[in-house]
Amino acid sequence: MDTEQDSYMTEATLIETIENQIADGEPRKVKETLMRLVMTGTPREEAIQWMACALAIEVSDVMENNASFNQARYAQHLDALPNLDWMED
Repeated sequence: MDTEQDSYMTEATLIETIENQIADGEPRKVKETLMRLVMTGTPREEAIQWMACALAIEVSDVMENNASFNQARYAQHLDALPNLDWMED
């Protein structure tokens, strides 16, 4: 995740953001996604990393395109986990 194109967002920062979203309960979809993934056998650490990938897509779009954070697309990516095919788009 830490390339020259997105050096502004480190994996640690993304994971910290996911952990904060879980602790705050906002957006609710984040906590629901973690629970779903863990209940289906995904180790918590791996689930958090996948969720950080979904967050990275949105942060990247905001930074590169001066766009607003797309909550609906973020939720769609979280819903698709553990499938990461959308990362290739």
